[in-house]
Order: sequence, then C-alpha cells, then structure tokens
Amino acid sequence: MVDVLLGLQWGDEGKGKIVDYFAPHYDIIARFQGGPNAGHTLYVDGKKMVLHQIPSGIFHQNTVNIIGNGVVLDPVTLKRECDAVAAFGIDVKKNLFISDKTNIIVPTHRALDKASELSKGESKIGSTLKGIGPAYMDKTGRNALRVGDLLDKSFTTQYIKLRLKHQKLLDNFHFIEDISAWEEEFFEAIEFLKTLNVINCEYYINDEISKGKKVMAEGAQGSMLDIDFGTFPFVTSSNTISAGVCTGLGISPKKINEVFGVTKAYCTRVGGGPFPTELDDATGEELRKIGSEFGATTGRPRRCGWIDLVALKYACMINGVTQVIMTKADVLDSFEELKVCTAYDINGTETTQIPYHISRAKISPVLKSFPGWNTDTTAMHNAAELPSTMNTYVDFINQYIGAPVKYVSNGPGREQIVRL
Repeated sequence: MVDVLLGLQWGDEGKGKIVDYFAPHYDIIARFQGGPNAGHTLYVDGKKMVLHQIPSGIFHQNTVNIIGNGVVLDPVTLKRECDAVAAFGIDVKKNLFISDKTNIIVPTHRALDKASELSKGESKIGSTLKGIGPAYMDKTGRNALRVGDLLDKSFTTQYIKLRLKHQKLLDNFHFIEDISAWEEEFFEAIEFLKTLNVINCEYYINDEISKGKKVMAEGAQGSMLDIDFGTFPFVTSSNTISAGVCTGLGISPKKINEVFGVTKAYCTRVGGGPFPTELDDATGEELRKIGSEFGATTGRPRRCGWIDLVALKYACMINGVTQVIMTKADVLDSFEELKVCTAYDINGTETTQIPYHISRAKISPVLKSFPGWNTDTTAMHNAAELPSTMNTYVDFINQYIGAPVKYVSNGPGREQIVRL
C-alpha cells in the first residue's frame, strides 16, 4: 500500500523533517510532483541540509528514493544536491531512481520564468524563477523533453528545437540576458544524470507494491498552492494534493492508504497571494523571528499569521486526510495569547468556505482566542508532558477540522516529535 505525506497550507510546513522521521518504516519514498521550488529541510548529524529535488528519505541507506514522472527536474540542481548528499557518505547511485517520464527543466525555461515574472510588474505571482511554470506548460503543450529522451541519439537536436521555440517567446519579452553559462552547466549536469538509475516508474513501483513493499509518496509545496484548488492564480503549476499521487507516480487510487497532512501550528506564506490571517505587525514579526521564517529555497522572509482553520479544514477535505502532524508548535511557546481563524467575514457575511474569488475578496478573519502555554516544550518527549493549554489548543483544532492531530513537532531535530 501507499501512504501519502503532503502539506496542508502554502508550503514550508516542515514536510522534510516529517518524511525523514517516518522513512525508517518505509521501503520507498517517492516524490510525485513539483520541482526545485520545493525546499525540504532536514538536520542530519546536527547539520542542516535542504533538499529541492531528491526525496527526503535519501539519508536512510536501505530506503529507495524515487523522483516520479509528476516532477519537473532541473539536472543542475539535482547534480549539486547529489554532490552535497554524497558528502554525508550516501551513495545516490545505489538508492536514487528517476522515472524516464520525468520532464526536464532546460535553461530557457528559467529565462522564460524570469522574463514572464518581470513583465507582470506589481501583478507578479511570486515565482521562485526556477523554470517550473514554463516546464509544466511545455508538458501540457506536449513539447517537453523527458529524462528518457537523454538516452536518444537525437537529444541535442530535440533540445535545439525546443530552445529555438523558447527564443521566439523570449524575443517577445525583449529578454536579452546571456544564458550561455546556464547551458554549459546544464549539459555537464545532463552527463551526470545519465549515470543515475533511470526506470519505468509505474511498472517498478507497482511491482514493488505487489511484493508487499511500503511506499510513502512525498508531496512538495502545499495544498493551498494546488493548481486547481489553491488560491488561484497565486499557485504552483502542479497538483499538490493527494490526487496528484496517482498521476505523478502511476498508481491506482485503490492503493492509497493513509494520508498524512502536515500543518504548522500557525500560518506562513512566501510571495504574493491572499493570506486572510496575516499579521503585519509586531506579533507577525515575532513569529517570523522565533520561527526563523525565511524561504528554504529563496531566502525570502515569509509572511506570518495565525492558523487558518477554514483553509485547513478545506485542505483536509480535498485530500482525505486521515492523520495530521502539527509542526513548529514550539514557536508558540512564549506567546501569552494565541488566536485561530474559525470563519471569514466577507462584506459583513460570515462563511466557513473558501470563496471562489479568494484572491480578490476582502476577507476579515473571525478569530477565537486561546491562552498560551508559556512553557518550553522543546525537551518534551511524550503527550503526558505537554501543557494542558496546548492540549486545549490542539483539541479545538481536532474538532474543527474533523481530522485528528496525531503528532506534534516541538523542534527541528529528528527526535523532537511527540505522538499524541
């Protein structure tokens, strides 16, 4: 069977650590969507490691890690990551596998991303400029190059054809930046990519499942960035929800078992887009400071606010979440008062549903207050140690979203997690 682990907010929920925590219980960890715009932070032997393309189970020697066909792959980023992982003594050529149907990000995708974002002016969506959107556009436009194409003698010809197509678009944007250095780096990385394990993922993973192997499908970004169900148009270019597992790995919905949803104990967002509970004040700044809320991929300061239960319940619904993991609860340790959003006030009318025009609606959050716990929870290891006020906070969230919070993460370390 396949268990799914994904984010329930706008990304940055701490999924990397949670996958790393669960990884010993699985034979295979598989990324099913997204690209190098993901940033999954792990702490290995006390050292910080941010993964953008490689699944978060890579530091477990006996775990197979798969990059699925739903991912868009930047060979340059992958090579850098593999080099960094190898420095920890991990042999990526042993336990990293890539679907032959994974789409490739080429240098002109990055150029198109940058040119497009610059042209939007104040209407920009906050792209990470990694070429993700243009790569997915080529996928749906049936122009993309895929990992399997690397083994074809005509790959260079195919690449030039795609580059010329992109150049016409760049000319329309009046984009004149020299990307020759990007190309040199790209082709060097392509040669490295050819040395890795390229597989027919759908046959491989289904065969392993039939043998009784346990698979965890690892999501990137978060549910509220889903191309269909997120805060459109301020979204990513893939399906970040559990439905994306089937198309991103080639497995049947029948094979999905548990759906683990990860949420912070509060909310953050990077880039533009609606954020109903955003705190543009000293409290928001304190959350950012204590939580070290800066993008793992971009380094941009994250916008911070109280937990949004309207959005969280929605995310649990569309994903079919069976268990919730709450991360960074320790960030709230020193707050005297906590608030949660239980409804949206839109022009004097309260609703507990996500509105269609959420990016245009003027939303005032309806907030419920809770006393803080004013206790250092970072050294606590079991549920009995947790403050009663924390239990009250979690119990309310449980009841509201209709999905049980089963784990609370109380620090960045692999061992800092409490099972409730």
